Order: sequence, then C-alpha cells, then structure tokens
Amino acid sequence: MGVTTSTTVEDRKRYRPEPSVRTALKTPRLLTREALAGLVVALALIPEAISFSIIAGVDPKVGLFSSFIMAITIAFVGGRPAMITAATGAIALVIAPVARDHGMDYFIATVLLAGLLQIVLAVFGVAKLMRFIPRSVMVGFVNALAILIFMAQVPELLGVPWMVYPLIAIGLLIMVFMPKITKVVPAPLVSIIVVTAAVVVFAINVPAVGDKGELPRSLPELFIPNVPLTFETLTIIAPYALAMALVGLMESLMTAKLVDDVTDTHSNKTRESWGQGVANIASGIFGGMGGCAMIGQTMINVKASGARTRISTFLAGVFLLILIVALGDIVAIIPMAALVAVMIMVSVGTFDWHSIRPSTLKRMPKSETTVMVVTVAVVVATHNLAIGVVVGVFVASVMFVRRVAHFVTVKREVMEHFGEERAYYTVVGELFFASSNDLTTQFEYAQDPGQVVVDMTQSHIWDASTVAALDAIVTKYEQHGKAVELIGMNEYTTAFHTRLTGGLGAGH
Repeated sequence: MGVTTSTTVEDRKRYRPEPSVRTALKTPRLLTREALAGLVVALALIPEAISFSIIAGVDPKVGLFSSFIMAITIAFVGGRPAMITAATGAIALVIAPVARDHGMDYFIATVLLAGLLQIVLAVFGVAKLMRFIPRSVMVGFVNALAILIFMAQVPELLGVPWMVYPLIAIGLLIMVFMPKITKVVPAPLVSIIVVTAAVVVFAINVPAVGDKGELPRSLPELFIPNVPLTFETLTIIAPYALAMALVGLMESLMTAKLVDDVTDTHSNKTRESWGQGVANIASGIFGGMGGCAMIGQTMINVKASGARTRISTFLAGVFLLILIVALGDIVAIIPMAALVAVMIMVSVGTFDWHSIRPSTLKRMPKSETTVMVVTVAVVVATHNLAIGVVVGVFVASVMFVRRVAHFVTVKREVMEHFGEERAYYTVVGELFFASSNDLTTQFEYAQDPGQVVVDMTQSHIWDASTVAALDAIVTKYEQHGKAVELIGMNEYTTAFHTRLTGGLGAGH
C-alpha cells in the first residue's frame, strides 16, 4: 500500500506543470504572456477552422464553434498544458463522407461516438503505446508536419496580388528580429497587427480572413442528433467514429510528446487521451465537428509565443468566441498574408534542421534515416499524419527485426569426453522467429559424432518458432541415430520450452 502511495505522489510531482496556473495568475508578466499567446492562437485558428469546415462539407460556423468549445474544454480536462485542441484537417478528411452521404445528424452522432471511443481507449491504456514509437519516426513526424504546414500556405501564395509577397516578408522580418529586442509581447501578434494596419492605412487590396467564409453572429446551441438508435445506424457511423478516434488520439499524443520535448516537461498522456474524448463529446453536443490537438497552433502557442500553462489554451478558446461573434467585422479585414507569415515561421521553427545536416546523416545508421524519410514521404503523400506514423513504426520494426536477426551466433567445437567424441554447440543471442528460422542450418548433422550438446546459457527463447526450431534440430539428429542434450536454459526459457516442446518441429 505504501509503494502505491509513493508512486502516486511521484507521478503527481512528475506531471506538475511549471509554472502552475496559480503562479501564472499571481505573476503579471506570466499572465500577460499567456493571454497574448492565447490571442495569437485565436487569430490563427479562424481561417483554418473555416477551411477545415469546407473540407468536411459543413457550414464554417461548425468548425469555428468546435474549435472554441474544444479549446476551452481541453484547458480543464487535458493532460498537456499549453497544447491547443480544435477542429483539424486530419479529422475533417476522415469524417467528410458522413456529412456528404448521410447528413448533419449522422455527422454529429459520429463525433459523439468518436469521443466515447477515445475515453474507452484511454481506459484500456492506449497512451502506453507511445513508448513503441521510435525516435526516427518522431523526427519524421515533426519534419512532415513542418512540410504540411508550409504546403497548406502555398494556395495563399498563388494567383494573388503582388502586394501579398512584401506583406508576408514584412511579417517574417518582424518575427525574426523582434524577439532579439523584446519577448514581452509575442512577435506573431505584433506581426499580425503591423501587417493589418499597413493594409488598412494604405487601402491595399489583398485576400482577407473574411474572404474565407462568413463568420457566425450568435452563440452555439445544443444539438441533439436526430438518428434512430439502431444497429444499422451503428454500422454507418462506427467505422468513421473509430477512424476519427484513432487518428485524433495519435495526432494528439504525438503532439503532446513534441511539446514535452520543446518544454522539457512531462505530460499525462492517459489524461490527455480521455480529455480528447470529453472535448469531442462537448463539441458534438453543441453541433461541432470535433477535432484533436493542432500542431501548428500548439507550436505558435508554445514555441513562438512562449506559453506554458492551461491559461493560454483557455483564453485561445475565449478570444476565439469573442473575435468571431463580437468582433467579426474587425477580424474579417485581417489580411491572410499576416497569418501566412506566422504559419511559415511556425513551419521553419518546427522542422528539425539538425536531422538533415550532412554530419548528422553520416553518423546516423542508414536504417534510422530510412525510417525518417519513409515517415515524411508517406505523411506528405497522404496528408495524413496517422498513416505516416503507422507506416514509419512498421518499417522501423522490420528494420529492427532484420538487425536483431543477425545477432545470433552458433559456435561449434568437437572435444573428447571420457574417451568419447562429443560435438559441443554454444548458441549466443536472442532467439525469436526472425533469428531462429535459420538456426537449423547451422548444425553439422551428418558429420557430428554420436553425442551432441547444445549450450543455451547465453541465449533466450522468446517464441514458439524457436521451440519448433529446437525440436527440428533434435529430430534431425535422432534421424541420424545421434543423441542431443540441451543445457544451460534459464528458468523462463526452460518453462517455455517444456510447455511447448513436442510436435512443433514435426513439420520440419
């Protein structure tokens, strides 16, 4: 009982955010930083939420309200302080067919079911799977993310008035040089204000936020989907809900790990998992499209603006609602160039430039580099971070298995024992399906004397394939009229071999 309590206390200390919300509220400098960071994020959320609504095939207000509700909800229930959760492109792509083929009621029912599934997955420990994602996949994920963020800005750079380019350049220059002068006010916020002021003062005609879609004028209302509670309804929405739940969790947990690395702090991934589910259910209840952690906006909040607490996440949601409902006319005139400059800066800051330096590539094992490149290629090709991560983990696993398969060695000695010749084999390494498949080929069945000893002291049996291989070796020697003795097995290996031996090698 004492051990459990101690572990719980340690976990609480480990996940305790620094600075805490209480500290930030008592420190004007920290509170100002959190509030301004939230404002920058809110401004950056608007055009993306509208774009994702269009991808999902729903009204722009659906994405905007979803972003507002999810940001505020996750500020209380999430496990990663300062991370931004809102409507995302990955989720929009997954559930777009539901809105198109079955209508809004089924669409919202899918969001609600996805939230419920995320809570269930959290209870069953889905967050623990994060430990199986190798560093090379994580680097590939980050680099692919940076590329996707930049690619998302390309449409805003094509077929636009020439004045867009100098405005973006001004925004980038402000964000590069302002942090060297002062970090009191987030550089992205100053950039947005200066570029917007220039457009208004000089009456420059460039695309603005208002061109993306009409901003709502009222607060969100409760939305109870009118769908029959039947098995048929479940068969329609369940596949999309499960896909949404898995994609959302994967993207959110990967983002949480990225923020952990950026801030050198720990976060509670299990809490973040069920928190995402709660946020999606809250979003669905108010007619929102659901979502997950937003990597671009999170990087704006944490890296560009220096936010560290839940206050910034909460205020991002509050400011978003105020901006779209009360100040919609002002927000509508913000030039897209200002927000594109912010996202380009985020893209450059997110990319792991160290990973592609010639000196790094020269030192890094080729398998690690291959995994990173494959992850990047798949994500960029599919525009789906979850698919890229799954493929990356698969490739990393195959590479690992191939590498480990060559670590098993078999040494043979022929010696005299009480005047009788005996073949003595020493097996060294981890024995599992990849390494034990060619184990049977490393013994001299015909040439060996009548007595054979196989020493397993320096090896370990992990699966039934190895037991089958050992059975096959024994059988082959018996067919040659020779006796085999297996010695040196550790306790686990002995128990495992005893349980499975006999019959498994019959097919060899």
